[in-house]
Amino acid sequence: QVQLVESGGGLVQPGGSLILSCAAASGFTLESGAIAWFRQAPGKEREAVSCISTDGANTFYADSVKGRFTISRNSAKNTVFLQMNSLEPEDTAVYYCAADSPPIVQGTCIMIGRYYDYWGQGTQVTVSS
Repeated sequence: QVQLVESGGGLVQPGGSLILSCAAASGFTLESGAIAWFRQAPGKEREAVSCISTDGANTFYADSVKGRFTISRNSAKNTVFLQMNSLEPEDTAVYYCAADSPPIVQGTCIMIGRYYDYWGQGTQVTVSS
C-alpha cells in the first residue's frame, strides 16, 4: 500500500518561512508520479497549491502562492519539498501531498485533486502572530 507522509508543518509568524516535506514509505518511488501539494482551511474547499512533473521539469503554482512558494524534488531522498516564504495568515491550512502515479499526462502535472491516486495524512500550517 502506498503511503505518503508529510512533515514540516507548524506555527509561524506572518512573513516567516517553512519547508514541508513529502516522503514515501512502503517502497513507493515518488519519481513514478506527478506530485502535488493541496491545502484545506477550516470551512473551505480543498485547493491545489503546487505540482511538479515526474522529471521535475515542469511546475505549477496557484496564483495565491506564486512567487512565494517553491516545489522541488530530491530523488536521492525520495522526497518532494514545498518551500514556503512570506507566509500570510491566509496560508493557514492542513497541507496534503498527493501522487498521480502513473501520471495522467506524461511530462506535466495537473492541479486537480481527482486525478491523484495517493494522499498523505496532512500537516498543519498555522500562520499567526
